[in-house]
This record gives sequence, C-alpha cells and structure tokens, in this order.
Amino acid sequence: MEALRQRLRAIDQKGYKAYKTIEGEYSFPAFTLAIDHVQGDPFAEPSKIRVIVPRVKTVLTSEWTNTKPRRVRCEDVLARRVHHELRQWPARARGSGKSGLVSIDAPGQKVLERTAVHITDETIAICLSVGLPANGRRILAKEAESIFFEQIPAVIKRAVYGLREEEIRPAVELADQQHAIRRYLHERGWVAFVANGAILPRESGVSDKPLRKGAVPFQSPPELEVAIPVPHRAEPIKGMGIRKGITLIVGGGYHGKSTLLQALEHGVYDHIAGDGREFVITDSGAVKIRAEDGRSVANVDISPFIGTLPYGKETTRFSTENASGSTSQAASMIEMIEAGASAFLIDEDTSATNLFMRDARMQALIAKEAEPITPYIDKARQLFHDYGISTVLVVGGLGDYFEIADCVIKLEQYVPSDVTSEAKQIAAKMPSGRKAEGGASFGRIRERIPLPESLNSQKGKKAKAAARGRHVIQYGLTDVLLYALEQLVDDSQTRAIAASFLYMERKGWLDGTKTVRQLLDAIEERWDRHGLGSISFRNGHPGEFARPRRFELAAALNRLRTLRCR
Repeated sequence: MEALRQRLRAIDQKGYKAYKTIEGEYSFPAFTLAIDHVQGDPFAEPSKIRVIVPRVKTVLTSEWTNTKPRRVRCEDVLARRVHHELRQWPARARGSGKSGLVSIDAPGQKVLERTAVHITDETIAICLSVGLPANGRRILAKEAESIFFEQIPAVIKRAVYGLREEEIRPAVELADQQHAIRRYLHERGWVAFVANGAILPRESGVSDKPLRKGAVPFQSPPELEVAIPVPHRAEPIKGMGIRKGITLIVGGGYHGKSTLLQALEHGVYDHIAGDGREFVITDSGAVKIRAEDGRSVANVDISPFIGTLPYGKETTRFSTENASGSTSQAASMIEMIEAGASAFLIDEDTSATNLFMRDARMQALIAKEAEPITPYIDKARQLFHDYGISTVLVVGGLGDYFEIADCVIKLEQYVPSDVTSEAKQIAAKMPSGRKAEGGASFGRIRERIPLPESLNSQKGKKAKAAARGRHVIQYGLTDVLLYALEQLVDDSQTRAIAASFLYMERKGWLDGTKTVRQLLDAIEERWDRHGLGSISFRNGHPGEFARPRRFELAAALNRLRTLRCR
C-alpha cells in the first residue's frame, strides 16, 4: 500500500503515461488492490482494477454459493451494493476527460451472470473502472491518492464487509424459487409461467422498471391456472401455465397483448425482487422472431417457407445483403432452429404479413405455382410435430389461426381469459376456405459451417472488436446491427458477444469443420468451465461482460455481413 502511495507522489504533475508505473498488485489492510490496466490518455477508456477480498472475512458462507444460481445471485447482490455505495460519493470533476470516474458494471432489473463480481471459495473479486485524474495530460497524484486510499476502501468496507445475512438470504431464496420453477417447466415441457399478482407493464417505453400506478395485477384464467411448489414457501405459487404447442394471444388494441408477450420474452432471464416479473418464467430456449428488412443472410436454406424465386433463384442456399421482410423472418426462424430454439415468440405487428397468412381469396386469385411463399399458418403445426418447437403468437387480425391453435388467450383491459373453446366454435362455424400449402412436413434443416474468412477483426494495423451501446458491434471494418434482437437486454451482453467473436477468431475455431451449433456449444462450454471472463485477452481484469444466450450470439453472427458458410 505504501509503495503505491510513494509511486503516486513520485509521478505527480508528470505526463499521463507515467501512470503506467503503478500497474501491479498492492496489499491493503482489508484487501488486495490489482491495477491491471492503465489508460493511456485521460480521455480514453478508464483504467481497470480489481479489489480482491478474502471471503473468510465476510458473512458469505459456502451455503450461499453452493449452486450456480445462488453464486450468480450473490455476485449480483454485491455488484448492486458496490454501485450504490459508489453513487454516494459526491460527483465532482477531478480533472480532464474521465478523471475521477469510478464505476462498476451495474446490473439492471434482470439478474445476469456478470464479470463485475467474481466469487470463488477463497476470494471475492470486485472489478472496477477508474478514470485516473489529470489536468490536461498532467497527473493529479493527490486526486488519485484520494480514490485509492479513501473512496475505494470506504466503498468496500460498506458494500462488501457491511453485507449482512438478512440481505443475502431473501435474494438467494428468490433464486432458489426461480430455479425451481424453471426446472418444473423443463420437466413438464411447458413454455412459460406467469404468476398471479405479477405486474407486467413497464414504467415507460425507455424504462424497464415496473409501472407503479394504474397497473393491473395479472390473474390467471381458472382453466389455465397451475400451482408450482417452490422452496422457502409453505404454499405453491399459482399462475398461468403455457403448455407446449401453439398458443395465441388475442384481444383489441392496447389491451395488453404485446405487454404479455414482452414479459414472456424477458422471462428467459431472472428478475430482482420487486420488479413485478420475478415469477414470469419462460423456457430459456424461447426466441423472439420478427421481420428485419435489410439484414444480410448467409447461405441459409429457407425453402421450408420460400420456394424457388422468379428467374430460377434457389432458396436452399439463400444469401442476400438486403433481405425483405419475409425472407429475413424466414431466415431468422431457420437460424434459430439451427441454434437449438425450443419456442418462437411472435407478434403479428412486427411480422411480414405475407409470411404469416395467405387467405382463401388470395389463394383463388394467385395460384400456388406463382407464389413461392408458404405461410407460417401451414408450417407452425409441422414445426412442432417435426422439431418440437412451440409457438406463442400475438394476433389481432389473423383469425384463421384459430384452426391450428391449442390454446387461445384473450386479453381485455389486461385481464386474460381462456377462449379456446369459443375460438374453435367460431372456426367451425366460419371455415376459412383456404387450402393448406407446403407439403406434409416442415422440411429439412441444413446445418451450416462458417468459413475462416468470416471473422476478420483487422482495421488497419490493429484489431477492432468493440460494442457501441447495446445494438452495434464494430468488428474490423464491419458494423453488426442488432436492433432487432429484443431479448438482448444489456450493453454488457453485447460486449461479451464482440469478445466472443474475437476469441473464436484468434483461437482459430472457425476452421471450416465446425457447424454453427458446434461453435455455440463450444463457447458455452468455455463459459461454464472457465467463466465468462475467460474469453477476454485483457490481463487480470476480465472486462465488463454479461452472459448472452446462445441465441443472441448466433443472431449476431448471422448478421455479420462478412459471414460465409457452406
């Protein structure tokens, strides 16, 4: 500790690059401080440090981290506490650029596996970003000394050593309950569960926090209500169960259809207590699918949905730099089947109409021989029968889907009811008159092998693999646009995807033999065995990563315009 103090005083008022001399590890009375990376400029990305605390000196016993969901929840609790304590320090300028900034990769409403806090049997590592202070490009050593010797020790004392069992226990018990519901869904092959009393609406279109005033608590229709036993609770949790198959969500405009679907989309992640969606749990393999005009497609067999195009253009190996609504959505479905999806979540509002319906009148006017598109209504049942992939579909104007639905849920003023019998009666009394198209089976899924030239991070003499916010990755000379990935919920997930691309490139994983599915399996195995930070090439500090699902990773890879496959 004293060595750090002396080094700081020795470089006071020197050029900024002199800060490089403080890299290393220092023993403080309550922790070890590791300065892993020093920024080269006060305006550059902040420096990276770790604060390593002996676990035995905290209340965090082995009981609280004896399963992965528990460990992730404890890491989440500590990250939130550190973020809270950092915010208690008065915001004041400590020089130029990012001088004086001290931050942690803070969680939001969802609980994600992160690199911000890492708990092992012996230690707790807190990963921080620090803007080392400077006036212009002259070192302000006294300000840096204040950060290292006052602010950080005080934050660690209150956030980590100040942690009490009564704060850990509720979070861990909630993690146990959410994990139990997920296991229950998996064992019974259900798609999702929405607990009674859940608050589904959000505060606003730009806020993920629950709507506090005027929200209607969710109440399951009696016919769909199930009771799931969970630990730490005498009574089971009751709510609506969505079973495998084809489920429609219907109702008038602004009555909550899309709100329910969005809750299901984000139910693939756990939520914190008080979020309102703590017990909205969706199978982790459920993927939101939408149309995406203009995206690139690399050698995807979309023939189950779209046959030979005009002028003899084949669709068994379909590639384009500028997909239409129908071809983009068809490609996304095939890509997600390839990645291992278990259910599709679809909203009529964000879908290509011609991919989802061709009614009897249009069939009469345009012969099938002149229409290459086979609509989803003729493929949804085959998709479930052949590949076990369920569909949850929000519809407002496509009543023909009543004929193939297993369950129809109507929302009226945010109150759901089971109208399956009524919908079936309407379908029987008012037959659509349309003829099924597309054959007797869904069609073959051809797995693709990405070629080595697909990933090229070089930009001039340096490699470039960086996230710009949540929806853009700059990879080499290419921007990967992820605006259509509605289940990508955190900027740190995007950073992890960019780092995964770079890791796969540098390790030579795209060697012309591995399929997309095998690449996804391999990266998930690495995360599971060695931790999310193991894909980082940064020394010591793992970077600000949150774990993405394999589906968002696959979707990003498929939107890489340099992707080449066979």
